[in-house]
Amino acid sequence: MTQIIVLPHEELCPKGALFDAEPGTSICDALLQHDIEIEHACEKSCACTTCHVIVREGFNSLPEASEEEEDLLDKAWGLEANSRLSCQAVVGARELVIEIPKYTINMAKEGGKK
Repeated sequence: MTQIIVLPHEELCPKGALFDAEPGTSICDALLQHDIEIEHACEKSCACTTCHVIVREGFNSLPEASEEEEDLLDKAWGLEANSRLSCQAVVGARELVIEIPKYTINMAKEGGKK
């Protein structure tokens, strides 16, 4: 099991969280399994940016992002070099520290407009 630390998020996880996740699980699924209701408007199909997270520690332990994920990330609010779509980033063996951005852009709902 891999430890995931979620930094406090005003609405989704005010006190932060600490839990173990099974390697091979997406970060999104791990969050949802632990009652952190991260938005995932496209049902985890890599078609929006609502599940965008910033990986503060352990980023290099994740498999590389696909070109499709990279293209979508360019449209995410608050993009950083260590941003990932949590539906695409798969937990490995190294501890992760995750920050959920304060805002999100729903590309599907908002018609791809920023």
